[in-house]
Amino acid sequence: MIQSLVKELVLRKAELKDETIETIYFGGGTPSLLSIGDLQLLIDTIYQNYRVVKNPEITLEANPDDLMSVRAQSRTIFEEYREIGINRLSIGIQSFFDEDLRAMNRAHNAKEAKNSLMEATRHFDNITIDLIYGIPTMTNQRWKENLQIAFDFGVNHISSYALTVEPKTALDNFIKKGKYPPIDEEKALAHFNVLVEETAKQGFVQYEISNFGKPDYFSKHNTSYWLGKSYVGVGPSAHSFDGKHRSWNISNNVKYIKAIQRNELPSERELLSTKDRFNETVMTGLRTIWGVSLKQVEQDFGTDFKDHLLKMAEKFMNQGLLEIVTSSDSDSNCIEKLKTANKGKFLADGIAAELFMI
Repeated sequence: MIQSLVKELVLRKAELKDETIETIYFGGGTPSLLSIGDLQLLIDTIYQNYRVVKNPEITLEANPDDLMSVRAQSRTIFEEYREIGINRLSIGIQSFFDEDLRAMNRAHNAKEAKNSLMEATRHFDNITIDLIYGIPTMTNQRWKENLQIAFDFGVNHISSYALTVEPKTALDNFIKKGKYPPIDEEKALAHFNVLVEETAKQGFVQYEISNFGKPDYFSKHNTSYWLGKSYVGVGPSAHSFDGKHRSWNISNNVKYIKAIQRNELPSERELLSTKDRFNETVMTGLRTIWGVSLKQVEQDFGTDFKDHLLKMAEKFMNQGLLEIVTSSDSDSNCIEKLKTANKGKFLADGIAAELFMI
């Protein structure tokens, strides 16, 4: 698999020949299971085949139990990560309470969550953790305690999402059998409001609906998605985007490896229509603090799209869910942007869908 990832990187280097790589992200699976040598090989391959900025953001996703099991073999794993260039960790904490972790069928426990973070913060300043809210058995007080533990560790970035129940999972089975309470939207909203309030008190900026970072600690990688920059995703199931086309690799590992060995790219590709690109611009823009530039919409898609956006947004502005704000660009020109008001943040995706061009 590692050799296939290396070969895919080489096969696809022409796709970003005019681009400079600003971020490298190991994620979408369990990259913390990879050896230091494997990670080093992949990073070296990128530097050898792509133009990379002087200090790129290089993130590694890791589960607490993986970090602690690696530590049992080598107490210098965090130093080793830093030595090969990784400068940001994304740790899937989810919760600091065992009851919540058991409900989500997580492999780690609360002690491992805290210990992994204790070790990580000794060696990394740029750390983000995932926390889940909307758990039916979680009180507002325990959610506040979850957040406070993260604050006490000095974490500078938090990604937080509402619990969702995927079909055919253990949690789905428990709920159907009446062994666990169903998802409660009102509780999720209450937790979301607590999240927004408590992170603000600690100096975090909610720069995207689910992402909270202190100044200078926003995720450069995720921000590039929201701002519509090109990216290449390598490996089974990975997605890529070049501004006009979206592609995705086959999800079958064996078929992926065999295709790469034949020097074939095992992917499908689609040309995004003007409507698709407009809808994505609206969806991503309304999730961020940068909003949707009305001038940019008109330039990229035309006056009809701008007029449609304003017409469909009117009822949400009347309800205080959306707002138009004016700011100045570098040339002191006034820029109008459609943004999600505080009252509408929890409903952002649903609101965006109502604004789509069908």
